[in-house]
Amino acid sequence: MTIAFMWAEAKDHVIGAAGQLPWHLPADMQHFKTVTQQQIVVMGRRTYASIGKALPNRTNIVLSHQAKPTVAPSVLVMHQRQEVLTYAHAHPQQETIVIGGAQIFSLFKTDVTKLYVTRIHAKFSGDTYMPALDWTTFTRQWQQVGQVDEKNHYPYVFECYQRKSI
Repeated sequence: MTIAFMWAEAKDHVIGAAGQLPWHLPADMQHFKTVTQQQIVVMGRRTYASIGKALPNRTNIVLSHQAKPTVAPSVLVMHQRQEVLTYAHAHPQQETIVIGGAQIFSLFKTDVTKLYVTRIHAKFSGDTYMPALDWTTFTRQWQQVGQVDEKNHYPYVFECYQRKSI
């Protein structure tokens, strides 16, 4: 069973502003789509609301304290961390990828075994930050420098980390 985090962050660990991404980086959106296809994605209610729909070709889980959050019929609603972990354990052939927000990342910090991070080498103002992780417990598996072009205006790099065996 793999519990992964996937996020993009700018300098100062900014991951959001007013419920949205503070940048437009199509290459990161494509990378996100490629990694998460056919996998399980876990998000909080506000992240789901900012996306506005269930992500196609994925199992969508919304973790919420609300009894009946407004979601598409295909979205699984869960209310406790353990429900998500039980579901992930029952579906070991798929990665369970936590995609935000900050509270949901914090909730799974002790469970995460893999990190997919896009580091954007630019500064943005924002109101949401990636929670601190103990990077000494992870080893970088790969890194890919992104191409700055007419659609992707900021320097960025894709990285993947795996938790070290204890």
